[in-house]
Amino acid sequence: MEEAFGQVVRIAGRLDVHSVPDVRAALHAALDAGTGDLLAHLEGAVVADATGLGVLVGAHRRAQRLGRRLVLDDVPLPVLRLLRVTKLHRVLVVAGEEHLPGADRGPGEAQNSLPAPSSMPRKAS
Repeated sequence: MEEAFGQVVRIAGRLDVHSVPDVRAALHAALDAGTGDLLAHLEGAVVADATGLGVLVGAHRRAQRLGRRLVLDDVPLPVLRLLRVTKLHRVLVVAGEEHLPGADRGPGEAQNSLPAPSSMPRKAS
């Protein structure tokens, strides 16, 4: 897959107080450079502290101000669990989240995730 600057970023490794400044700078540069959704692949990422979550929330807010969306993709299960525990799965856009166990949203909450590929099994209604 060809990746265009400002459209796709890959975040891997430990997101903590030491790495967040570099990650924030890269996310801001990508958001400022592109249009439409910014797809952030998180495969291999470990959110080690609150600053790791904070950089994702900050990038989400910056994307909104720019008329864009930050879309988290390839999110590792421990990070998904952390997003659910902190209720950030209700704020951040997580690709395919509605098809994962325990990803149900409360009544009246906006669905903030992208549809999963058609090859993924669907929940029974």
